[in-house]
Amino acid sequence: MAEVAPDLSLVPEPLWQEAERRATVLRPLAALPSCPREQARAAAAALGVTERQVYRLLRRCREGGGALTAMVSSGSDGGRGKRRIEERRDALIRDAVAELYLTPQRLSAEKIVVEVRRRARDQHVCPPSASTVRRRIAALSQEERRRRGDVTVPEAVLGSTVTAKAPLDVVQIDHTPVDLILVDPIERRPIGRPWVTVAIDMFSRCIAGFLVTLEGPSSTSVGLCLAHVASDKRAWLEAIGVDADWPVIGRPRQIGVDNAAEFHSEALERGCAQHDITIDWRPLGRPQVGGVVERVIGTLMELVHGLPGTTFSNVMQRGRYDSDKAACLTLAELERWLAVAIAKLYHLRPHAGLDGAAPLRRYQEGVRALAADGRAPPTPRDPRAFLIDFLPVVRRTLRRDGIVIDHIHYFSDALKPWIERDGPPRRVLIRRDPRDLSRIYVHDPDDGGYLEVGYRELSRPPVSLWEHRLARSRLRRQRQSEVDEGVLFAAIEEMREIEAQARTTTRTTRRNQARRIGLRVITEPDPRLSEPASPWPVLAVDGTASSEPFDVEEW
Repeated sequence: MAEVAPDLSLVPEPLWQEAERRATVLRPLAALPSCPREQARAAAAALGVTERQVYRLLRRCREGGGALTAMVSSGSDGGRGKRRIEERRDALIRDAVAELYLTPQRLSAEKIVVEVRRRARDQHVCPPSASTVRRRIAALSQEERRRRGDVTVPEAVLGSTVTAKAPLDVVQIDHTPVDLILVDPIERRPIGRPWVTVAIDMFSRCIAGFLVTLEGPSSTSVGLCLAHVASDKRAWLEAIGVDADWPVIGRPRQIGVDNAAEFHSEALERGCAQHDITIDWRPLGRPQVGGVVERVIGTLMELVHGLPGTTFSNVMQRGRYDSDKAACLTLAELERWLAVAIAKLYHLRPHAGLDGAAPLRRYQEGVRALAADGRAPPTPRDPRAFLIDFLPVVRRTLRRDGIVIDHIHYFSDALKPWIERDGPPRRVLIRRDPRDLSRIYVHDPDDGGYLEVGYRELSRPPVSLWEHRLARSRLRRQRQSEVDEGVLFAAIEEMREIEAQARTTTRTTRRNQARRIGLRVITEPDPRLSEPASPWPVLAVDGTASSEPFDVEEW
């Protein structure tokens, strides 16, 4: 019987750490056509298991496509090296370690043993032995120990650049606020600066993916950027109305990031571990280690400085320029503009870091070299599961009429067996994509998969979380006392009609602005960008194409 794969957020931390330890040893062996007995014996010694268990774990690893959850222990609670104390006593150890040991106060293990015994006595629980507490402390990861200052970060080599031998071997990711004021798509009023998350392939210098949002950086924005890196971008380019070639697709083997909170989140770390993506945090105080992604962000911002509504890099550059007054692009239009700037300009220009070669050509050469060796850039085994593992989690109680999240009702016939079960209402784990609220993914604890559940009212249009919140805010301004699903979608439809009228009435003015901006942005146009079909001269501010206005509005 196949083992059930749990949702990443439901795996207890000790089991997750053990699965990571197993994956480090067994993933290289699983990639071999067959595992020699000598290597299996060495793996068994390293993991503290038998050779038979090693082969069993290898089979599970191959069947699961290398997913980390395939190596999560689901056997008996007893046995050598396994935890045999009840959950309540184990929780005492976890809480004491987290609250007292993993702090800059640097309390000793002996003091933690005493504290665990005191808490056990207060709660009338049999205290765990001192050796059990010490084993828990000894099993802490280096990342956890960093919270108490135990890890000494090695000094970075000044001026060094991370090297990669093949496409997507190493991808650097970073965020920045865009030097541009956006307008809302309804009343065309300034709404502030967006954020962009950029991922660059260190081998080719191609931009592997990006995400533009009105919300600040978070683990969700990093996850969605990774999903964009791994996805086939043809459907996305077609949806936003961009005719371009962007062949970069695959799962990064390693990502280089800084030490911001969103890069240390449990959700991101588990998602990367699940899909065999190594996270390389930059040494503290050494931003030059991430210089490549910083430079490409600077290149994009130089292009943005030619758009109406730019804030430039500083107040001295901006001078008397009124960014709010000149602003005219919406978030969706900026995403489209960036897609053109990347796929039809940046990827095709000579790059100094590649001895004058274009990033796209370098990427294609790298892919051909891999193919000659019978290899290819790693890709997710299941793109849908890859995306879901990085989506934010919400929990809701399953009702007779389905699931309700933010006044939106979801229902599917697949939920009926759960609804009809006896007992108290079932609380379910849900993941949803903030860019499209028309469907949610409900975790099935019976088989470990996800049920895709759509709107209860199928006639409702797809909306983003940003659009949904904008509608709720507008209703509050109108002092609408009760907000239900019908009122929300009626408001969204009204907003879209207002937007369509605004886009029509301002078309001529914005088109003239786009022509002037286009002359300043592209000083040496590529011949391929000068064809009549190219949207470059008008994409800076013209949103009259058939793209949906809220495709990527963020939460």
